[in-house]
Amino acid sequence: MITIAPLFITTVTGLLDVVNDFLWTYIVITLLVVCALYFTIRSRGVQFRLLKDVWHVIADRPLFGEVGSNTVAVDAHPEKKKKKIGSFHAFAVSLSSRVGTGNLAGVASAIFVGGPGAVFWMWVMALFGAATAFVEATLAQLYKRKGADSFYGGPAYYMQMGLHKPWMGVVFAVLITLTFGVANQVVQSNTLCAALADAFDTNQAWIGVVLSVSTLIIVFGGIRRISHFASIVVPFMAIGYILLALVVVLLNITRLPDMFLLIVRSAFGLEQAVGGAIGMAVMQGVKRGLFSNEAGEGSAPNAAAIATTSHPVKQGLLQALGVFADTLVICSCTAFIILLSGEWNSGRDGIILTKYALESEVGQAGGLFITAAIFLFAYSTIIANYFYGETNIRFMTKKRGAVYLFRIITGMVVMAGSLVTLQTAWSVVDLAMGLMTIFNLVAIFLLSPRVFALLRNYIEQRRRHKDPRFTKDMLPDIAKDIECW
Repeated sequence: MITIAPLFITTVTGLLDVVNDFLWTYIVITLLVVCALYFTIRSRGVQFRLLKDVWHVIADRPLFGEVGSNTVAVDAHPEKKKKKIGSFHAFAVSLSSRVGTGNLAGVASAIFVGGPGAVFWMWVMALFGAATAFVEATLAQLYKRKGADSFYGGPAYYMQMGLHKPWMGVVFAVLITLTFGVANQVVQSNTLCAALADAFDTNQAWIGVVLSVSTLIIVFGGIRRISHFASIVVPFMAIGYILLALVVVLLNITRLPDMFLLIVRSAFGLEQAVGGAIGMAVMQGVKRGLFSNEAGEGSAPNAAAIATTSHPVKQGLLQALGVFADTLVICSCTAFIILLSGEWNSGRDGIILTKYALESEVGQAGGLFITAAIFLFAYSTIIANYFYGETNIRFMTKKRGAVYLFRIITGMVVMAGSLVTLQTAWSVVDLAMGLMTIFNLVAIFLLSPRVFALLRNYIEQRRRHKDPRFTKDMLPDIAKDIECW
């Protein structure tokens, strides 16, 4: 019996790896690239040309300083207006999932496997993938539903209400719950507990207990507590990491031209000896970029749906900004630290590579900072992952007992993450993430004409110098499917 279990696990993991290689190499990446280019072209680069509108959305103020009906956000519960979840809080929830260990360990792994060129393709995917994030977030807002204290929604809901395919929504809900509610929680918990145990020379299990209890305190507080927690923690951890990376860049300012040249040359296979083949660079850049910024994956729309805003396009623009913030800023910080340190070809991988690279630049304090960053990044991701799971549990069943059970399971899974190895969990994450991405991309491609109609409506109001405001009678053909506008 002792030898059968490891053999079974090894066999299953091997099969999962074969399936994942085929799925990601030939299907997922192709769909991601095609959809990102299509949405960018059809929207005429909405992620670039309307980016300045985002700052008005974050500040929760009208675009043209109007006073009147056009500045009033559509709220399904006017009597609970004080309890509304604003666009920034919803943005923070999605960003807390995006900004996780993938920004620290994932980028390092991409460079380790695909060379410095993987960073270039990660940037390219983010620039075009932001259009995909815009489309899925706008759809989530359009088809959001009314809850007791807030709105809720996501891909499962626009598959059911928009495509009229409930079965597709159920399959997606199962996949995202498995990915974010279980497997990804194990990954985040294990990374966090291992880092803290190593830093403080203590038992991982005890850290797991503390982490589980603190997670349960947050998740039993509901989405309002989750959103407020994210809105405080995410800006703090992101700004701190950016400032540290800026210090490293300033210390190596004269080496920046050589670093960018290395990235570009490796991206196109011109540094084969040190940068890996171009195919591997592209694969790692796109794959790890998706794991980090989640554009097209179908996870962030669950957070985008909870916001109270006056037009679905506004939240779509905010989620596009989230992709830029995650990949072009946070992931680039990690890449610059690793490449400027010269540790990228040391043979180290993952979070260990990032830790040693930072220590080589700023000393032992760098290792302590990485430990703190892992705690904040991974813990905020655990909380956001739980929310994605709860949203889809609510899609599958209306019984409140199921939500409470899922909260308890979350605590157990977080605890389990401190005790198990990661190999199988990563394989399950890759498979479920690949499948849910395929389902989501098909759905948003089919529903994208409605997003482009919303975008035209938004731009037309904007041209008349009105703060865009949407009501469902503006799309009479599908008004019956829309609940909250």
